[in-house]
Amino acid sequence: MVKKNLVFIILAFFSIYVFWGSTYLWNKIAVTQLAPFYISGIRMLTGAVIVFSIAKLMGSSLAVTKRQFINCSFAGFLFLAYGNGMFVWALKYIDSGFGSLVSSLNPLFVVIILAVIHKRKMQPLTIVGIILGIIGMVLLISQKELSLKEGSLIGILMALSAVIAWSIGSVFVAKADFPKNHFVSTAYQMGIAAVLLLGSSVLIGEEWLAPQYWERQVSISLVCLVLFGSIGAFTSFNYLLKVVDTEKVTTASYINPIVALLLGWYFLDETVTGQSMLAAGVLLIGVYFINSRKRVTNVTSKIN
Repeated sequence: MVKKNLVFIILAFFSIYVFWGSTYLWNKIAVTQLAPFYISGIRMLTGAVIVFSIAKLMGSSLAVTKRQFINCSFAGFLFLAYGNGMFVWALKYIDSGFGSLVSSLNPLFVVIILAVIHKRKMQPLTIVGIILGIIGMVLLISQKELSLKEGSLIGILMALSAVIAWSIGSVFVAKADFPKNHFVSTAYQMGIAAVLLLGSSVLIGEEWLAPQYWERQVSISLVCLVLFGSIGAFTSFNYLLKVVDTEKVTTASYINPIVALLLGWYFLDETVTGQSMLAAGVLLIGVYFINSRKRVTNVTSKIN
């Protein structure tokens, strides 16, 4: 049982490292033609239908308690409706690689939230990591190239707000009561987020373009977002939050940017400046220090 669980954990980490690192590219491609809330809403709706079907075929009960439904609603809003929807919107104004570096601040916000809510004392390495994270962010957003891009400031602010929402959700999910089956939990969160996203899309008057009019690369991106980003990575994310420490799950924040930067540079010809590379280095070292402060945990005892 322990060996089987360890295999699941390794596969789940691969999923949140590589698949999520690729979602920046897929979202950037999709948002060039489609409206952001519409993209995210379609992605979540399709994912919810598929994951609900998988759970049903596995013989899992779809019944949840009132508290579990409320928790799924709150998590769906933080992670997928606001966190994902607003971040996709931000990609209209910033490069995918740049956006991935902004998202790498997730562990920084997590430790600050834990310190405030759970009164966790910050260790010296944590403080060093936070300082480096702030320095890296200043280096990242102070580039002259950004001032020449229209809407770059609003894009950065929107991305930051999305990362903060995701960080709050990470802390919340680790302690809250959710359906034991991770497919069921994921499906409810996706379904609720889909309603919120598509409803918001209608309210703000986004244009809905029928799938037959989507460009080929946009269609491929949406398929990848649903299968790998939503079903694969998000289910893995929910699973890991329950079986390993939250801070370990947030290590994806310093793998995802590397994947995203390389993909954005290779497929979209995004410019990677020297200052961006310096900022990336400072940010990722800061994230490493933040995560290294966590006490060593016996994973096998955690998942038994």
